[in-house]
Order: sequence, then C-alpha cells, then structure tokens
Amino acid sequence: MLVVQAILPIFGLIVLGYLLGWRQWLSGESAAGLANITFKLFMPTLLFAGIAKAPLADGLSPLLLLAYYLPVLLVFGLVNLVAHRRRGAPTPLGLVAAFSNNVLVGIPLVTSLMGPAGLVYVFAILVFHSLTLFSLHSVYAALGGQERVDGRALLKNLANPMIIGLLLGALLNLSGLVVPQPLWRMVEWLAQAALPCALIVLGVSLSRYRLRPSRGVLGLAMAKLLLFPALVWWLSGLLPGLSEAARSVLVLLAACPSGVNVLAFAKTPEDTRSVSSAVFLSTLLAALTLPLWMLLVV
Repeated sequence: MLVVQAILPIFGLIVLGYLLGWRQWLSGESAAGLANITFKLFMPTLLFAGIAKAPLADGLSPLLLLAYYLPVLLVFGLVNLVAHRRRGAPTPLGLVAAFSNNVLVGIPLVTSLMGPAGLVYVFAILVFHSLTLFSLHSVYAALGGQERVDGRALLKNLANPMIIGLLLGALLNLSGLVVPQPLWRMVEWLAQAALPCALIVLGVSLSRYRLRPSRGVLGLAMAKLLLFPALVWWLSGLLPGLSEAARSVLVLLAACPSGVNVLAFAKTPEDTRSVSSAVFLSTLLAALTLPLWMLLVV
C-alpha cells in the first residue's frame, strides 16, 4: 500500500502534464514559462531548504558515490560499446542508459517514500550527476568521433540554479545561522510548489515526443530500468558502512527513467528518434518497474 501511495501521485501528475501538453491546454509559451520558474526558482529553493537542515555527514561518504557512479561507468561503457559497434560512430545511447531523471522523478519519489530525511543522499548524487555524465559523454564523443570537448559548456553545469541552491543550502547548514521564521516560511512555500510543477513539466515535455518502438529502444529502456539499478543494488550490498536508507535511495535513483535533457546530445535524426523514444518508453515502463524496486528496498 505504501508503494502505491508513493507512486500514484507521481505518475498521476506526469499524466496530467501530458494531457495538458497533448490537448494544448498549456501553450508552448506557457509551458516554457512554467519550466523556467520551476527549474530556476522552485526546485533550487526545494534543494536549498532540504540540505540546509539535513545531516550532511550522512551524505558525504565516498562509499555512497562509489556505489552509484561505478555502475554508471559500467552501464555507460557497455551500452556505448554495443552501440558504437553497430553504428560505427559515437552515440548518446550510453548516456540515455546511465542518466537518471533524478530531479523530476527521483526527488518526488524519495520524498514520498522516505520523507525529507532521504533527500540528503539525493543531494550527494545530484552535486556530481550532470557534470560527471555530461563530461564522460563529451570525452567519449571527442575520442570516438570528430567532436571536441567544450570545457566552458561543462563548467556551466556547475553554475545552474539547482547546484547553486544546493551549495547555498550547504553553506547555511555549516554556518549554523538561523533564518528568521517569516523568511523561512516563504522558502517553504516556494519549495512546496517544486514537486507538482516539476512533474507536470515532465508530462508536458513527453507530449512533444513520439514513441517509435524497436528492439533497440526496448533494450535501452531495460538497461536503464533493470540493469543499472540491479548493479547499484548488488554493489551497495557489498560495500561496508552504507546504511539501508542510503542503499534504498541509490537503488531508487538508478531505477528512475532516463532524463529528458539527454536529447541535447543527439546530433543526428537517428539519434534523436532513438533517444526520444527511449526517454518516453522508459518513463512509461517505470510505472511498472519502479514499484518492484520499491518493494525490494523499502
């Protein structure tokens, strides 16, 4: 019952966002405005508020990063090896299989299932998530093709509002300063808008994609939803010192569908079709696979 209560509101809001986009009840300009305020204000405020009062020592373990990012490297390398052999050129498919939608799906999922206490582990992963994976893909694309690594673009990943929100929250936490209650209440109100708006934005963005199923797309979705979290579950169980709460969060993050921003790395029409279909399909199938992982780790 707990699993159902946690998963239904998440996918219910995604479906609502999809309907708003599909029926064009939310115009393109309105959707862009909602996405901007969600990712530039609401989500950074949520991250700021969460980490400002979180027990930081619990999320700073190197084992936590190892348990998540070693499977990231394995999945990224394996999928790219297969895709590169088939196409003879670098593709973003390894990134699709290794890049979880930890913001739009992961944060609501962990919050619903484990409460704010579980977010400290999410924050530890988010700090390095985009920078690590986008840098990894850029290096692979440069070595395997004709592209060059754009260091300036990679550094911009550290300057996005959500990372800034995380860092400011951590500084407040470490400083020991107390925010006046009226100001903190305003922060909490803004943070409360983050999760529903983020899920609606995800649904609207999915309404713009078309599902083109194929064996390759299905295999990519299965690598993301089954292989990746299975590796995290296996490795986190071997490492000493990781709490059950930390292990649960890591598995849930790995089991989230592919992030939509991977589409920015699709350079050819074929890559665009494959990536958009895999993002769409992984989000659909996550409604079935996430409850199974939740039952395993909760």
